[in-house]
Amino acid sequence: MYRPYSSSVPGSGPFRDAESIIRERSQDFCTAFNTANYDQVAAIFAPDGVWMPPNHDLVQGAHAIERTMRRYGEGGYQDLRQETIRVEASGDMALEIGEYTISIRQPNGTTVADRGKYLKAWRRMGTWSIVADSWSSNLPADRNVAGKPLSDNNREPIMLPNVPKSA
Repeated sequence: MYRPYSSSVPGSGPFRDAESIIRERSQDFCTAFNTANYDQVAAIFAPDGVWMPPNHDLVQGAHAIERTMRRYGEGGYQDLRQETIRVEASGDMALEIGEYTISIRQPNGTTVADRGKYLKAWRRMGTWSIVADSWSSNLPADRNVAGKPLSDNNREPIMLPNVPKSA
């Protein structure tokens, strides 16, 4: 029978706790996105992982996630920040709840800010990987951030989060 190692000293076990690893991996996600390393973003997802941006079909698999992340980055999304609010873990599964901010460069050169919340499901498969990631804006849905939606020839347009224009 397997029994996890326990110690009264935090971080002294052979494995770091799920919450600290997931918090670190979420920051790796931001760093990779902000430095246009979209393949590294996709590598944080499980092989069957899904990314569920708002107003868009789900995106599944590393190649599709990398391609869609690249379209967001090239479409003006930049300076992603995520703050983990809570991590709930049980065995090899975990749930992360957090808040995000991101800047979106407009075609006219101005930048607008979006903020919202996200929910990630993680699974430990040797390392903690994202199996599902969904996010949504906190800002009113009555204004479009970008001048044009991002799209490719085979999918519906990606509708960008609606945020007020900056002054």
